[in-house]
Amino acid sequence: MAASGGGVRPPNIVFILADDIGYGDLGCYGARLVHTPNVDRLAREGVRFTDAHASASVCTPTRYSFLTGEYAWRNPAGDHILSGEDPMAIGPGRTTVASLLKRAGYATGLVGKWHLGIDSGAIDWNGEVRTGPLEAGFDYAYYYAATNDRVPCVFIENHRVTHLDPADPLTTSYKEKIGNEPTGKEYPDMLKLKLVEGHDGTIVDGISRIGYMSGGKAAWWKDEEIADTFTSKAVAFIEQKRDAPFFLYFATHDIHQPRWPHPRFRGSTGCGTRCDAIAEFDSGVGKVLAALDRANLASNTLIIVSSDNGGAMDDGYMSYDVRDAHGHRPNGALRGFKGSLWEGGHRDPFVARWPGRIKPGSESNELLCLMDMMATFAAVSGQRLEAADGPDSLNLLPALLGQRHGRTLREHLVMQGNGSRRLAIRRGKWKLIPPARAGDPAELYDLGTDPGETCNLASEHPEAVRELSALLKKIRTGDRTR
Repeated sequence: MAASGGGVRPPNIVFILADDIGYGDLGCYGARLVHTPNVDRLAREGVRFTDAHASASVCTPTRYSFLTGEYAWRNPAGDHILSGEDPMAIGPGRTTVASLLKRAGYATGLVGKWHLGIDSGAIDWNGEVRTGPLEAGFDYAYYYAATNDRVPCVFIENHRVTHLDPADPLTTSYKEKIGNEPTGKEYPDMLKLKLVEGHDGTIVDGISRIGYMSGGKAAWWKDEEIADTFTSKAVAFIEQKRDAPFFLYFATHDIHQPRWPHPRFRGSTGCGTRCDAIAEFDSGVGKVLAALDRANLASNTLIIVSSDNGGAMDDGYMSYDVRDAHGHRPNGALRGFKGSLWEGGHRDPFVARWPGRIKPGSESNELLCLMDMMATFAAVSGQRLEAADGPDSLNLLPALLGQRHGRTLREHLVMQGNGSRRLAIRRGKWKLIPPARAGDPAELYDLGTDPGETCNLASEHPEAVRELSALLKKIRTGDRTR
């Protein structure tokens, strides 16, 4: 029976995934220099989790795990950051959150960042992009292929690049320069945002990217318009699908580098461009909430806001926010940033609202992973997972609803750093980061008393190191934990 009750329309599900927003970036998690009234409203009207995690501290593996319910390091196709030309990481016929909900009668839509690969061979940007979100269970998709710092810098709707002029074909390359477009490496004086090494390819809208592209000029995006474009598509999906249950995966581009928010947000906060982009993100959340209110859908919608990994300051471009943060701490008191195995790399904000089901103003310290959304959404929609589905996903619905369950729902969690070989493990209060190289010390932290990971207790508790090491080995050599 669906969690919403027999005979009652199942709840709509809106999952908003920010890009690179850290644990300390939102007002409801302690931020003071940037204001996030819309996410804060969700926290007041729902539940705020204090121990929620991405499965990885970088984007592609987290997104893979969210959609498949499987640790990304189990799949070499999805365990690393993909380019805009890499093949699809999710195999044909694989159950995803989208296909699961589609089976339950939901209309399914993706708006925003995809970054899980497209096609399986040469990509024809000027014809049909054959494999992508629709093949992963989405009825509708409006997205870009990788990240806003990578080519191609165009939007794709379902299977085709939007606004493309057939007389000006688009080509891309990650191997060598193509065409005559200027690059950041050749013409740094043309840039409106200074680069660091690696982001010195084709200049698009005054910003150089990873990789090269040529042609297709009518389809090239303007960075300051990306947030408004995606938000308008998300709102349109809600309005068009209001008469039946729907699942919207709204994967925003904010606040990933290069950060170039709309002029109405630039300078709007007290902590630089990065915080201005957070304000832009929050505004998008507000427009989604307003759309639900206008359609009288808020009372029967589970809406979740989280992030794909921890916060980062500079990540490929030299923006002034590093010098102008004025004390803002992206990850609060947590140690580390995006890409690391410390808590600042993967512990994320997570707020959820479901009127009548989730207690307003509540807080949970339950250990939760975005990977658990598959099993949780199955429970919300009244479904059972098949044995092969979501092999590492656990049903965290009781934690969302604040139900007394008498035990820890997720007893352990493996976190991935930037690269599939770097894993850490958490069980209860203990967290182990194994040595990166032979001869390096292991790191063991008691997160119950030391969430900032300031005191390595490995030498004092060798038995905990042994037990967690053995557990990690067992999980790595197995094929499932559910």
